[in-house]
Amino acid sequence: MASVLLRGEFPASVADTTTHKMKITKNELHSLLVEQLRDILWAEKHLVKALPKMAKAAVDPELQKAFSSHLEETKGHVDRLEKIFQHLDLAARAKKCPAMEGLLAEADEIKDDFKGSEALDAALIAAAQKVEHYEIATYGTMRAFAKRLGYTEVVELLSATLEEEGAADKKLTKIALGDCNDAAVA
Repeated sequence: MASVLLRGEFPASVADTTTHKMKITKNELHSLLVEQLRDILWAEKHLVKALPKMAKAAVDPELQKAFSSHLEETKGHVDRLEKIFQHLDLAARAKKCPAMEGLLAEADEIKDDFKGSEALDAALIAAAQKVEHYEIATYGTMRAFAKRLGYTEVVELLSATLEEEGAADKKLTKIALGDCNDAAVA
């Protein structure tokens, strides 16, 4: 008979409770998790370069502040990812993320297309929210993989980042619904 685990519980076999050292189970799901971690590491490092440009392009002071604030969080996401690689006894090696590359190229394009327009801030928010939704999907998926693998510490680190990504998305929505979308109609 299979044992039932409650939400947040992990089988005793996945953690050494005497040393609190995580047991790494190398299998196909583990390999997929590592692939996704390398992908999002590349994405986060490139966001660190893109966010200052978005902040500079923004007209609304609240949006400028939101981009600058999220830049600091994104640097923390890179740090967390590096910790995850340490927990997995792997080098923190990034792999090019074509999805993020495309999203950032689109953000540059929309920034140029709407430069000087009343809709610039709304366009920047639209581009930024596409990035946030990609990150939310990626971190949520990786967290589910880590839960299944019993990587408790990894789950905690991914959860913290996932929470921050969700908050950033909500903040962008609030700014958009505040003045940015109205300014774009003017």
